[in-house]
Amino acid sequence: MAIAAVENTILSCSTRMGSLQGSMQADPSTHTAFYTLFETAIGLCGLAWNERGVIGFQLPEDDALKTRSRVARRFPGIVEAPPPADIQRIIADVTALLQGEARDLSAVPLDMDAVSEFDRRVYEIARGIPPGRVLTYGEVASRLGIDNARAIGQSLGRNPFAVIVPCHRVVAADGKLGGFSASGGATTKRRLLAIEDARRDESPTLFDLIS
Repeated sequence: MAIAAVENTILSCSTRMGSLQGSMQADPSTHTAFYTLFETAIGLCGLAWNERGVIGFQLPEDDALKTRSRVARRFPGIVEAPPPADIQRIIADVTALLQGEARDLSAVPLDMDAVSEFDRRVYEIARGIPPGRVLTYGEVASRLGIDNARAIGQSLGRNPFAVIVPCHRVVAADGKLGGFSASGGATTKRRLLAIEDARRDESPTLFDLIS
């Protein structure tokens, strides 16, 4: 792709967050995806996006090279690029959340074209779990009207939007953490929940006190 074409596509993303989807509708022939890496309290993360919104989030691998390689495998043809303003704001909120600050990521626009209808429904419920709280796989299944906690776990294992779709906030009913497909597995999940001071009871957390 010519440099000018890349620059024009990046500029099309630099409107308000709510216009990410609108810019795609204005130019439906453009499907180029971009990503950037950024430092957080848990390590070097990655965020991938296109004109419709965020297409993926990458939790840290062992080093920057492995993180880049992982993003490239997940999204063939993706281009590393400086984030436009809307993406910078999302990164700032994610970074703050991973430092233990109160942030609501439920309005971040996601491109779910590659996500099945069932997974979309699961992710919608997961996005509604506030920081500091958790649901069990069975509770998510119940909200979907099904009796299949395993299917919920499998769906969350496919989640391409980790942290933004907070699959770490869904745990096993026996008091255990349950699975986590990202690098670091249960250790990473435990760390994310600890950062958010997550709990099952109704006592207030740091995130409850901001309202």
